[in-house]
Amino acid sequence: MKPIMMPLRTVLPRALAVAALCLAAAGNAAAAADPAVKFPSKPMRIVVPFPAGGYSDALARLIATDMSNAFGQPVVVENRPGAGGNIGADVVAKSPPDGHTLVMGTIGTQVVNPLIYRNIPYNATKDFSPVAFVADAETVLVVNPKVPATTLTQVVALAKTRPNELTFASGGTGTTSQLAGELFQSTAGVSMTHVPYKGNVPALSDLVGGQVAMSFATLAPALPFIKGGQLVPIATLGKTRAQALPNTPTLAEAGLPGVEVRNWTGMLAPAGTPLPIREKLAMQVDRTMQSPTVKTMLEAQELTYTRMGPDAFDGFIRAESIKWKKVVDQANIRAE
Repeated sequence: MKPIMMPLRTVLPRALAVAALCLAAAGNAAAAADPAVKFPSKPMRIVVPFPAGGYSDALARLIATDMSNAFGQPVVVENRPGAGGNIGADVVAKSPPDGHTLVMGTIGTQVVNPLIYRNIPYNATKDFSPVAFVADAETVLVVNPKVPATTLTQVVALAKTRPNELTFASGGTGTTSQLAGELFQSTAGVSMTHVPYKGNVPALSDLVGGQVAMSFATLAPALPFIKGGQLVPIATLGKTRAQALPNTPTLAEAGLPGVEVRNWTGMLAPAGTPLPIREKLAMQVDRTMQSPTVKTMLEAQELTYTRMGPDAFDGFIRAESIKWKKVVDQANIRAE
């Protein structure tokens, strides 16, 4: 019995139709397997757990604008200040894990606050999924000109001859300016007196006025006083020298390694947010941070961007937690 032979003009369209159905099915399966394909599917929000005006807020707004243009969905920035950032962070921790609600977390909300607050409404380790590192602010050790020390060696020698007499100002309990001071003391083997203020502005004001001797200050607000001769820069606390202070050494260069401080902010999502979605968000953050406009803004505010996606940022936060837990426990830092 001879096999039935169908004309090519009949077989080919059927074969193409079957192939098209297979491709469509494969495409649907891929889309179902990768939730980032249809993300975002609705308006997004980025929660900044601090008042408007800070560098986390400014960067969040730049990122939100670029995300909205790239994704075709509105992206709003919502300021939810209070309790050192805990209120805003908690809002995101309890949001659906779909990538549509994000937080600009910081060293405070993700590392320090869980160590110093007795009652905190979220678990910084379990309630968030890291997305991307965004930026960190330069920190500088500055002294009032009346202090008889212009180098790190002289500052350490003065602190050793006058235990607890030298005062250092901070922007408040648990801030990076206090943490830096505590780490400095333990590493240098000196004892100084911490004077907390309600913010960096009053701390710098009293430092310039001579009410306190020194501060481990954020560089951007301290820079005008340094340029005006009202404060003396001793050393910066980063890995490399600050662009604005090329003649000022890092603490490591000046002879005190191990006192590196990063006053950082980064983007996080609620725990359980799928990795493909977080990777898509991280790629967009990187595009924004690498843009000429943002690079200019970073330079003007003495901020540094380091590219870190979800996995790298997660590892960074874990390392920071280990580092600062030792400092917090040793200094017995507790929020009021």
